[in-house]
Amino acid sequence: MKSASIPSRRPAWGLALAVCALATGCAGQPDRFYTLSDPAALRTAPAVAPQAASTMAIEVLPVGVPERLARPQMVVRTSAASPEVQVLEQHRWSASFEKELRDALSSGIATRLGAIDASKTPAAAGLRPWRIAVQVARFDAVEGERVDGAFTWTLRRAGTPQQLDCRLDTSVAAGAGMPALAKASGEVAARLAETIADAIASADAAASEARTLRCPAPGGMS
Repeated sequence: MKSASIPSRRPAWGLALAVCALATGCAGQPDRFYTLSDPAALRTAPAVAPQAASTMAIEVLPVGVPERLARPQMVVRTSAASPEVQVLEQHRWSASFEKELRDALSSGIATRLGAIDASKTPAAAGLRPWRIAVQVARFDAVEGERVDGAFTWTLRRAGTPQQLDCRLDTSVAAGAGMPALAKASGEVAARLAETIADAIASADAAASEARTLRCPAPGGMS
């Protein structure tokens, strides 16, 4: 009498173990979160002479970014010469990129000028904030190489017709690793905040002296 053979379960067990190992491996790599508001970059940037908080207010409007950047995941190029980009699920900004950038600019500009941030705190009655509209034309990050940023921005004081339209192209060298790339990205944001703060300080003086508003001199690479 022949005995019935029992089907081998090794393949099923092998698949289960593989899935378990994969899940364990993923669980061992938690998401990392970064911010563009880099205190070190803010401390090392040249500061504009502070204004009394009661005499100046700024308001950074929602920042416009290319659709590929409008997400919390970090988006990086595989190389400076490659069109390929990677969306890194496990390396994220603490908020969607455009919100991170707006927060970094608001805090950076307000701190440099000693001004009220009207997007967070209502300005005093009769105080006309400087409104800043920023559009990101380019923000390319390459790990171990650099972060390139290109921005157009508009400056106008509330209740006045005069407007300043400017552009900044800048690049910051980045070390190896994602924390270094995030730090370089924060330095790009800090450089933009510094440039806009300089423009506001100059525009404020120009307005009181009835001079023409002018964009700051273009920046470069560090």
